[in-house]
Amino acid sequence: MTTAGPTGDALVEMLAALANPLRLRIVARLADGRDYVSHLAREIGVSRPLLHMHLRKLEAAGLIVGSLELSDDGKAMKYYDVTDFSLHLTASALAEAAKTLTPEKGPEAEEHT
Repeated sequence: MTTAGPTGDALVEMLAALANPLRLRIVARLADGRDYVSHLAREIGVSRPLLHMHLRKLEAAGLIVGSLELSDDGKAMKYYDVTDFSLHLTASALAEAAKTLTPEKGPEAEEHT
């Protein structure tokens, strides 16, 4: 039994998210275990606002998931985990994903017609 991969649109979003070196480092760090934003920002060496921007992109792509939790002293802390994703890129997998791509709209698409 074979498992279907992500749709073409989801694959494009995942690959775009992972194409950024900082986001790749975030996923690599979270692969070692979940972490909260402030600690993750210190570990990676970026500001929290910059980290939040990258975390949103990774979460939108379905590569990580965030959850809000209360610490013992009542502070809200946002934790992130890597999702259980698997990408196995082959020519045939890309061909199957391409069949499900949403047609482009807008000026760029009109140039190709």
